[in-house]
Amino acid sequence: MLNSIESNPILNRLPKHLLQFIKPQDYANYSAIDQAVWRYVMRKNVDFLKTVAHKSYIEGLNLTGISIDSIPNMYGMNRILQDIGWAAVAVDGFIPPNAFMEFQAYNVLVIASDIRQLEHIEYTPAPDIIHEGAGHAPIIANPEYAEYLRRFGEIGCKAISSAKDYELYEAVRHLSIIKEAPNSNEVAIASAEKKVEDLQNNMGEPSEMALIRNLHWWTVEYGLIGTLENPKIYGAGLLSSIGESAWCMTDDVKKLPYTIEATYKNFDITKPQPQLFVTPDFSHLSLVLEAFANSMALRKGGLSGIKKLIQSNALGTIELSTGLQISGVFTQVVEDNGNPVYIQTTGETALSYREKELIGHGINAHADGFGSPIGKLKGINLAIEDMSPRDLSAYLIYEEKNITLEFEGDITVSGDIITGKRNLQGKIILISFSNCTVKHGDTILFKPEWGNYDMAIGKTIVSAFSGPADLTSFNLITHTPTSQTIHIKKSSKQIKLETLYQQVREYREGSNKTISRTKVLEALIENHPTDWLLAIELYELAFIGNETNLCTAILNHLEGVKQNKPEVGRLIDDGLLIIKQATVDKTT
Repeated sequence: MLNSIESNPILNRLPKHLLQFIKPQDYANYSAIDQAVWRYVMRKNVDFLKTVAHKSYIEGLNLTGISIDSIPNMYGMNRILQDIGWAAVAVDGFIPPNAFMEFQAYNVLVIASDIRQLEHIEYTPAPDIIHEGAGHAPIIANPEYAEYLRRFGEIGCKAISSAKDYELYEAVRHLSIIKEAPNSNEVAIASAEKKVEDLQNNMGEPSEMALIRNLHWWTVEYGLIGTLENPKIYGAGLLSSIGESAWCMTDDVKKLPYTIEATYKNFDITKPQPQLFVTPDFSHLSLVLEAFANSMALRKGGLSGIKKLIQSNALGTIELSTGLQISGVFTQVVEDNGNPVYIQTTGETALSYREKELIGHGINAHADGFGSPIGKLKGINLAIEDMSPRDLSAYLIYEEKNITLEFEGDITVSGDIITGKRNLQGKIILISFSNCTVKHGDTILFKPEWGNYDMAIGKTIVSAFSGPADLTSFNLITHTPTSQTIHIKKSSKQIKLETLYQQVREYREGSNKTISRTKVLEALIENHPTDWLLAIELYELAFIGNETNLCTAILNHLEGVKQNKPEVGRLIDDGLLIIKQATVDKTT
C-alpha cells in the first residue's frame, strides 16, 4: 500500500497491519466545488478563529503548510510534517478506534481524504479532510500537545473493547456515511440513527475503549483551553466546524473544568455538543490521561484484567510477573479468593517476552489454545519465579523429574519435566512437561495425549491489554468494513456546474483571464439558481475589480437565493463579510 503514496522515515516505521487502512489520496478527484468548499470554510474559520482559537492553531497553519486557498496535498504535508516529527495518511472515513490510536502512537495523523458536500458545509458527521487536515494538523505543531496526542495513542491502542464496541463502531460509521451521501433518503437515515441509539442505550458496563474514547472526544476533538470565563478552542471538531466553533463560544454551551470525570460523559457524534470541557493548559491533559491509565488493566492486571479480555471476545494479552506475555482470545479464568489461579485461551495463541515472540511458541505451536496455572504453590511462600537453582532442586523442579505441583486454588500439574526457559534476570518463565495431566479439583484441564504441556510461570498478572504482545505473531490484516464511503456517478448538470466553478478558479488564479464572469453568472442563474457559493466567488472578483454593475447583479441573485433558501442566508452574509473585511485588511 505504501508503494502508492510518498513515504518517509516516519511512515516506514508503521507495522504492516496498519497499512491495510491506508488509501491513496487521489487528489485529482477533488472538483472545483470541493476546492471552493475548502476555501470558504478555511477563510471563514481562520477569520473567526484568529480571536477564539489557541495561538498554536494559527501558528500551526503556517508550520504545517496548510493552504487556505487549496485542499492540502498530503505529499506536501508529509514533507513539512516530517520536520516536526509527524506524518499523515489518507483513510476511508472512520477506522476502528484501536487502529486510529495506534497510528497516533507512531506520530501519524489519520486523515479522511473525502470532503463534505456543499450542503453540509457547516458540519458533517463524517470525518473529512477539513476536519482532519485543517483541525488536527495545525495544533500538533505545539510540542506539548503533540506529545499528549502520541501518548494518548500509545495508551489508547491498548484499551480493551467490549464485544459490542465494534458493533457500535460499524453502526456509527454507516450512519456517518449515509448522512453525508448525496442520495440518502430520510427513512434510511432515521433507521441508521435508531440503530446507533439502540446500541448506545444497551452497551452495558462501558469498556476501557468506550471510556478513553470519551476522553479523546472531549479533548482532541472538542476541547477548550484556558479559563471557564475566557476559553480558547483547540479541539479539531470545533476548529473545522464553521457553525459549532461560533456556537461553542456562546452561553448556550455549558463550560466545565476538565477532570477525570469527563471519562464518564458520553457524546452524540451526530449533534452539536451541549457542554464542553476546559483544560487550563496542555500539560493538564497528560495528567488526566495518566490518571485514567492507572485505572486500566494495562497497569492493574489481576482478575479484573483477565475478565475484561474474556468479555471482549477479541485478541488480547496478559503479562505475568516474570515478564512472560500470553496473547490470544481468552475464554476462561478459574478464580480463588478473588485471584486468578488458571487462565485459558481458545484458538491461536503465542507466548512472548518483552514484545518478542519466544522461539517455538508461536501460533503453530499453540494453535488450539493455551492454559496455565497462575500464582504460588500450595503451602510454599516462595514462588517458583523467585526460587534459586538450589531451591528448584530441593523442590524437585528439575529436568527429567516426574513431579506433581499443587497450586493454590486446587490446581495440580503432574508430569515429567522436559526443560525450562528463563528471562534476562534468570527467573524461570516457562516449564515444559511430557506425560502431563492438569486438573482443577476433579476437572481435567489437560490430558497427556494432547502432547507436551507448557506451563507459564508467574505469581500474578501484572498487565492485560488489547492486541498481541508481538505484532508479527498473528495475521492482523483482517479488517473488512461493512460499509464504504458512497461516491455516486455525477449527473451532467453537476458536471456543468463544476465546470463553471473551475472557470472562476482559473480566472482567480490567473491561468485563464479570457473567461467572461458575466456569462458564468448568467449560466449559474439560468441552470443552477439555488447555488450560492459560486456567486460568492464571483462577487469577490467583481468587488476587487470595482465592477459595480456585476457586483449589483450578483447581490440581486444572492438575495433571491436567500429568499428561496433562507437556511443559507447566514452563510451568504458571512461570505460577503469575509470579502469586504479582506479588502479592508489589505488597505490598512
